[in-house]
Amino acid sequence: MFKFLLRRLLNYAVLLIVAVTIAYILAGTQLDPRTMAIETELTSKANVNPEAVIAAVDTRLYQWNINPQTPVLERFVEWNRLVFTEWNWGYSPKGALVNEEIGNRIFISLQLVVLGFLIGIFGGVALGAWSAVHQYSKRDRVLTIVSMLIISTPVMVYAVFLQIAATWANQKMGIQFFEFIGPTAAVPPEGTFAQIVDRAQHLLLPTISMSLGGLATYSRYQRNLMLDTLGQDYVRTARAKGLRFGKAIRRHALRTSLIPITTYFAFGIATLILGGAVTEQVFGWQGMGIYGVQTIRAMDINGTVAVVAFSGAATLTGAFLSDLFIAAVDPRVRVS
Repeated sequence: MFKFLLRRLLNYAVLLIVAVTIAYILAGTQLDPRTMAIETELTSKANVNPEAVIAAVDTRLYQWNINPQTPVLERFVEWNRLVFTEWNWGYSPKGALVNEEIGNRIFISLQLVVLGFLIGIFGGVALGAWSAVHQYSKRDRVLTIVSMLIISTPVMVYAVFLQIAATWANQKMGIQFFEFIGPTAAVPPEGTFAQIVDRAQHLLLPTISMSLGGLATYSRYQRNLMLDTLGQDYVRTARAKGLRFGKAIRRHALRTSLIPITTYFAFGIATLILGGAVTEQVFGWQGMGIYGVQTIRAMDINGTVAVVAFSGAATLTGAFLSDLFIAAVDPRVRVS
């Protein structure tokens, strides 16, 4: 099993390098920070010498290794040197260090992505298995309807509805229990426990918004997979030998149905990262999702590549975890 996991990890590392390379070449050839910077300075300053502005912009962009006039492969080699020797991900068109930008945002995004991912997977699998066991009951039908409504509703819609519901609940309770603007209060409270409570209050609604889609989607997948395994001969044989219904479900039906759903885990992380931009925008979180949108608008080549690298690393981490899970639940993988 160790060789299998090591081989998969090396494959994912190669895929990440290829993805980041393609992202840099695309960003370096399609984004034009030089034209944007020149137009911005000429518009904001009156009676300036255009040639002097162009020369100043070129000097800055050459210094930051993001001038489109330099061949993209030459910039890519220098960018790699900085990343691998100094862990320097470069500069934005305004001269800000990309390291500082992503350093402040990664932890914010990881809070939402990890919690939303775990709640979506474990909650969705549990709901799907429970729904399959109670097939065609009223509870199963209600869960199916609610899941389909969530799946067909854009993230922004139920994020806004969560805010409306939270505002109504705060008014009814007479206290500000639900907080949903930013990751913390504008003036953090004093004391460790008070700060933990404050962060949990701000994290609650964005986490629900991020995990609802996963709960609904995984519950539908798991329900269908569970229904297939419940009718298999080995489950009926286990029941005929006297194994209790609950143990037969957990040991045989559930464990077998978990094997194919693990392949969706990596895609689930990618979906959460893409949907994170909407959630962060609605709830005022300055994470990697909204930063990715801002970098493209600002023609920030290095920032865009850093976002792709983060997204790719998170996705491939999910893929590797799914491999670990498959190896744990499927003895055929361990034997082979």
